[in-house]
Parts: sequence; structure tokens; C-alpha cells
Amino acid sequence: METAEKLSVTVTPAMARMIREKVEDGSFGSASEVIRAALRAFQREEEEHAERMASIRARVKSSIEDTRPNLSGKEVREQL
Repeated sequence: METAEKLSVTVTPAMARMIREKVEDGSFGSASEVIRAALRAFQREEEEHAERMASIRARVKSSIEDTRPNLSGKEVREQL
């Protein structure tokens, strides 16, 4: 396990209340555990966002590089 680094953070009263409630109801053993869980969720969200953006960029690039003719809906209907 990595060495822990102690940090001091400032949160809103509502966030502090939520952290305390999660510890008091037994969901977590400490405020640090709540914060670490939130940071892991944030990290997953960031990774998923990066994957979605990479997928979108790949589709856009593929579309731009597509050599098929660009036809309007009317032209397609006429050819059908």
C-alpha cells in the first residue's frame, strides 16, 4: 500500500454534515474513508469521461476521413 500523505481540506457545512453522517451511520469508519471513497468515484468518473471523449474523437476523425460521397437526403432518395 502507498504511504499516506496527510492533507487539510476545507468543505462546506453541508459536505461536513454528510461526511459525519456517513461515519455515524456506520457506512464508513472515518472521515478519511469517506473522502477517499469520494476521490475514487471522482477518478472513475474522470477516466470514463476521458474514454467517452476518446471515442467521440475517433468517430469524428473517422467521419472526416470518410471518402464516401457526401449526399443530401434528396440525392439519396433519387438514387434509390
